[in-house]
Amino acid sequence: MKSSPCSPQLEKARAQQQRPNAEFSELPVRASSLGWILGFSPSMAPKHQFSLPPQAKKPKKPRRTPASRPEETSASPNLPKEEKQQQEAIEHIDEVQNEIDRLNEQASEEILKVEQKYNKLRQPFFQKRSELIAKIPNFGVTTFVHHPQASALLGEEDEEVLHYLTRVDVTEFEDSKSGYRIDFYFDENPYFENKVLSKEFHLNESGDPSSKSTEIKWKSGKDLTKRASQTQNKASRKRQHEEPESFFTWFTDHSDAGADELGEVIKDDIWPNPLQYYSVLDMDDEEGEGEEDDDDDEEEEGLEDIDEEGDKDEEDEGEDD
Repeated sequence: MKSSPCSPQLEKARAQQQRPNAEFSELPVRASSLGWILGFSPSMAPKHQFSLPPQAKKPKKPRRTPASRPEETSASPNLPKEEKQQQEAIEHIDEVQNEIDRLNEQASEEILKVEQKYNKLRQPFFQKRSELIAKIPNFGVTTFVHHPQASALLGEEDEEVLHYLTRVDVTEFEDSKSGYRIDFYFDENPYFENKVLSKEFHLNESGDPSSKSTEIKWKSGKDLTKRASQTQNKASRKRQHEEPESFFTWFTDHSDAGADELGEVIKDDIWPNPLQYYSVLDMDDEEGEGEEDDDDDEEEEGLEDIDEEGDKDEEDEGEDD
């Protein structure tokens, strides 16, 4: 049987599928970096110790103007009627899609304005909450220890340092697309001189995400980042399992600011409501007390059964006599 000849539109569509899309390959900002720029929650598939790729936003399709459209997209009068109708439908779909893209861009701008408005309204409440948190001993370290992602980055010595943590603040820049800063406040401690440790995420001159942080002024022999590195090198010779890097290595890690897991976790999960993780301690205590009560009840029931069996044996012996 002879195969039916392909229509010019089908051949052209196949050729376009085989040709890479050059329109999106030269976008100046990586799609994977837009998650933290727009404040979206990150996914939690680890890329490296401190980084997970945030939820990627699909690249925007450039709006095509009539001048930029290829001349051959116009329906040719020489085409058969059915093919001509299909071609015209494709052109109309492209026009409608451009309108949808325009509305999506407009929505993003409106959402940004609303978010900026409510960020300002939330500031007094964040300040009041920080003042109240400062009255609770070990609130910060307890919150981090009970967070599933953050706790995975903490070693024993990291926890000791975080006992001196008094509060954590997150400040989003006025244009939240440009980034944010996380500040850790510490009491006087035997590990470093700093009162405040900060890490800042922003867009560099080329439009790519980048980060910078406070240099930690470690006291003599207290640098946990060097100690963790030495421990891992020794452990790797003896066993495959390695202890996690020090939490404070995060302050020196600027390898991929657009996919910084810990930064996203603090900004989008811990900072909005730290109490939900601090309160996990109380819930665990209540569950533990309930289990202990159940164990006590079971032991008492067991003793009662033993006493009843003993009394029965004594009665049987009396009858035999």
